[in-house]
Amino acid sequence: MKIKDNYILREIAGSYMVIPCGEELQNFSGMITLNETGAFLWKLLTTQQTQESLVAALLEEYDVEQSLAEQDVAAFLNAMREGGLLVDA
Repeated sequence: MKIKDNYILREIAGSYMVIPCGEELQNFSGMITLNETGAFLWKLLTTQQTQESLVAALLEEYDVEQSLAEQDVAAFLNAMREGGLLVDA
């Protein structure tokens, strides 16, 4: 899975914002704000990833227990799927 094309992550005044562009301007209304961990996962998802690879990266980058990393990644992916932001390839 990975993030759909036509979404750009920008850091603005210390906040991470996802901005739709191109065709996605018509399909997505609103704005997405991410925390540091969400931005980290988003950046990874610009290339093909699995849920397991995201958990492994989170464990390597942050001092967090595996069970919490698994829960956080699952919640993030669910939110991205509900927003129609992921493509499975």
